[in-house]
Amino acid sequence: RAGQNRGQEPQPPPAKVEAPRATPGQAPVGAPAAVDPRTYVIGPEDVLFIRVWREMDLTGSYVVRPDGKITLPLIGEVQASGLTPDRLGAQLAQGFSDFINKPDVTVTITQVNSKKYYITGQVFRAGEFPLVTPTRVFDALANSAGFRDFANKKKIVIIRGAQRLRFNYDDIIKGKNLDQNIFLENGDTIVVP
Repeated sequence: RAGQNRGQEPQPPPAKVEAPRATPGQAPVGAPAAVDPRTYVIGPEDVLFIRVWREMDLTGSYVVRPDGKITLPLIGEVQASGLTPDRLGAQLAQGFSDFINKPDVTVTITQVNSKKYYITGQVFRAGEFPLVTPTRVFDALANSAGFRDFANKKKIVIIRGAQRLRFNYDDIIKGKNLDQNIFLENGDTIVVP
């Protein structure tokens, strides 16, 4: 036949693979499950999934702009930064109530981009990491894929604004000075010399 090489069997068509299905009204697959909608504070660049029950034209993903706002159909600009998902959902429901009878609004964080920490220096995976859940220094270092050969694990520094906090990885492994294994804060940088 035309289009086939001689001596080769015709290839069967590729198997159909179905895309993951989302349950109506739920956030897309891959949303960080650890974000508590009652306590997490939304920040710039976070990605939100806003579901307005039975209103598909209003349901969708929205990125919080650097000014902390999102723009929605019908109600326009809304301040999202500084609010919890639950509080934002309540405000949106109030805003949509001028146009919809008893709107049911749910806000879910699908991607945390506003809170992050950084690791630099003698590690295999340096860079920026999302701070989705409470994370201690030891756990953050585990995300860096290990230390390079000449890393000085005894003189790690956490830079927090004007503060320089010391961290001795070897002590933590031995169960000593555990109080240095602090929770990271947004913007912290871990330097591995």
